[in-house]
Amino acid sequence: MTYRVLVCDDDPAIARAIGIYLRSAGYEALEAHDGLEALELCRSQTIHLVIMDIMMPGMDGMRATEILRQTQNIPVIMLSAKSEDVDKIDGLTVGADDYVTKPFNPAELMARVKSQLRRYTALGGMQKESADSVYRTGELVVDDNAKTVTVDGEPVSLTPREYGILCFLTRHAGQVFSISQIYEAVWNEPAYNPGNTVAVHIRRIREKIEINPKEPKYLKVVWGIGYKMEKLHPKQLG
Repeated sequence: MTYRVLVCDDDPAIARAIGIYLRSAGYEALEAHDGLEALELCRSQTIHLVIMDIMMPGMDGMRATEILRQTQNIPVIMLSAKSEDVDKIDGLTVGADDYVTKPFNPAELMARVKSQLRRYTALGGMQKESADSVYRTGELVVDDNAKTVTVDGEPVSLTPREYGILCFLTRHAGQVFSISQIYEAVWNEPAYNPGNTVAVHIRRIREKIEINPKEPKYLKVVWGIGYKMEKLHPKQLG
């Protein structure tokens, strides 16, 4: 299978260069030069991953990613000249899965593309899982065969990273994990200052599964240690 990657950057030279790197790595590459054009391509074609520049005229990458996340969970790698933590957090908050700062090392960017696609295909149901892979706590159900999540019988739409975190914690409901442990289990790479990254994803998950994210019943913080998924029976929920 050949994966199709959409590169969205208002600088045609950068988009073209990334496209060359992608094709050299065996991917199919499409180009867009603003957020609206990227969204139209995502609607009209099968896209497996988006590399999205943040600063663009018209619709910027943040807004385009936010809109994309309303209908699709394909991986998004943000690309920006900015390197401040607040910009990274903003990108993760709107639904990005990774963040690369310009100027970037082409080999690093391709490694991140490969990692995101590998995780996306695995979490998207393209690989078979063992039969006994339905995890439940209270009215939260994670079916790791179908890669689906429901709360009170209602489906919940998650990005691949969000699903990975939720599945990991639900599979080990009742256990407390540090931020580094969560990062290494889900990202499958060493954790280097992962606090903000994990916290942003946790907040997004809570917004999707909790009635009141500020007073979560499922995904709890254990101050000074990390996070855990509560081990609940249905009768414990009000």
